[in-house]
Amino acid sequence: MAERGKPKPVRVVFLGGLGEIGRNCACIEVEGRIIILDCGIMFPEPDMPGIDLVLPEFTYLQDRKDRVDAIVLTHGHEDHTGGLAYLLRELSAPIYGSELTVGLARHRIDEAGLADKTRFVSVADGERVRIGACDVEFIPVTHSVPEAMAIAFHTPQGVILHSGDFKIDLQPVDGRRTDMPRMGELARTEGIRLLLSDSTNAEEPGYTASESTVGVALRRVFAAESGKRIVVACFASHMHRVQQIIDAAVANGRKVATLGRSMGKNVELGTRLGIITIPDGSLVDIEDVDSVPAGEMCVISTGSQGEPMSALSLMATGENKWLRIGEDDVVVISAHPIPGNEWSVGRVIDDLHRRGAEVVHSGAEAVHVSGHARQGELRTLIDVTRPECFVPVHGEYRHMVHHARLALSMGLDPAKVLLCEDGDVVQLNAKGISRDGEVPAGYVYVDGTVGDIEHGVLRDRKKLAEEGVVMVVVTVDRQEGTLSCPPVIETRGWVYAPEAEELLGDASEVVGAAVTKALRDGAHDIEVLSRHTRKALGKFVGDRTRRRPMIVPVVLMV
Repeated sequence: MAERGKPKPVRVVFLGGLGEIGRNCACIEVEGRIIILDCGIMFPEPDMPGIDLVLPEFTYLQDRKDRVDAIVLTHGHEDHTGGLAYLLRELSAPIYGSELTVGLARHRIDEAGLADKTRFVSVADGERVRIGACDVEFIPVTHSVPEAMAIAFHTPQGVILHSGDFKIDLQPVDGRRTDMPRMGELARTEGIRLLLSDSTNAEEPGYTASESTVGVALRRVFAAESGKRIVVACFASHMHRVQQIIDAAVANGRKVATLGRSMGKNVELGTRLGIITIPDGSLVDIEDVDSVPAGEMCVISTGSQGEPMSALSLMATGENKWLRIGEDDVVVISAHPIPGNEWSVGRVIDDLHRRGAEVVHSGAEAVHVSGHARQGELRTLIDVTRPECFVPVHGEYRHMVHHARLALSMGLDPAKVLLCEDGDVVQLNAKGISRDGEVPAGYVYVDGTVGDIEHGVLRDRKKLAEEGVVMVVVTVDRQEGTLSCPPVIETRGWVYAPEAEELLGDASEVVGAAVTKALRDGAHDIEVLSRHTRKALGKFVGDRTRRRPMIVPVVLMV
């Protein structure tokens, strides 16, 4: 308990984004009140079959929903905002962010019918807002989505600065630079007690290239392919990239069309906010794309991550209703695969080549740059902010390890550099920073609806995918206490039934013998007979095939 007259400790609770790419979510707790910082999703990994997306666990917030004052957003990417529609099912709070960030977040919330659970508050660059027991300051940073912010929390224990996703781009497309002078001013005046900083590129030496370099590469590609239709795939939220694609297309005498629902909605939003400018007469409806000569057309599409039902994936398989890809097409993938998506992107590239298209990607041309700071920029941020305490955030565990080492090499006190993971709680007080326990922070899987997928279901799905399933139907005459007929074996993914009649016949005999013995021994309960059935069939399958498929016994009493 705080001594009289001394400020109470401030707590930071990490609910996601530490040790993974995605699910970014943290809580800043000041005098018992909570500000939620971001609420993102993570895309499923290969060992999560059938899962649509992964959320942070909201148990901690559900139990304290009456203490939540606001949700503050750093920027509009899904890994920072995609979970809001699920969080708002559990609690109600206003959402603060830049005009574009709030606009992007609102799309999903409106679709979920939850707009009445929140109030959208747009803030300007440099604005400082009182929320609960602290002031929250929004500091401009450059990233791969416009209007990204670092957030400075002015608390009774000093300034906690969260970098957000950032890089130091000296030639940004819109001229809006990372506000290093303001961060330096905070360091000189109030001081930065705790820095939480983006770790995504902490393994990469040097500096991240400027977004404006992509425009040069795109113009080069457009000029070289003057007789062909060009399709460019990128993130729909990357409006500066979209603007540079439009500029390159118009400069080469092309019309522009958008493909993919999110691309169309975001271009409309960006145009309304003045972030995207399209010359009059240059925008064509996707329905009319075939009426424009190939050499005069550019299509900006979603699907740069190889998502199965995305516009680009459907093009690659010939199933897109608006666009048929062929030898007169050049497809530019202006993005780098998110970790885990490499195989999906590679498959799409292969399928596009099979259709005769030429494919340009970041491995061949500089048509993509990262939105995250490399080591040189991370060092600059630490040097400018001179934090007393430091916690690396946003990245896989190895990224955060490298970031922590980098901070130590800059002279920070090892006792005040903490490497945390999801669920960790840290406390900031007059003496410095310390660990303060753990909270629930597991994965919440979404498969159509939220909350119905547990680890056991995923384990079963993986077993089915790897070993298959064998189902045996046993019919027992209740009066006679004997089998009414031989057990029936059905299988999927274990053996191909038409070519394994002898094996299935032997399996039926083994199960029949085991059930008959159990019946003679007085077993008449369905659960007991099912257990004998599973054990007998499982042993037979293991001995004969050295496999362990899922065994599903069905016992019928007639």
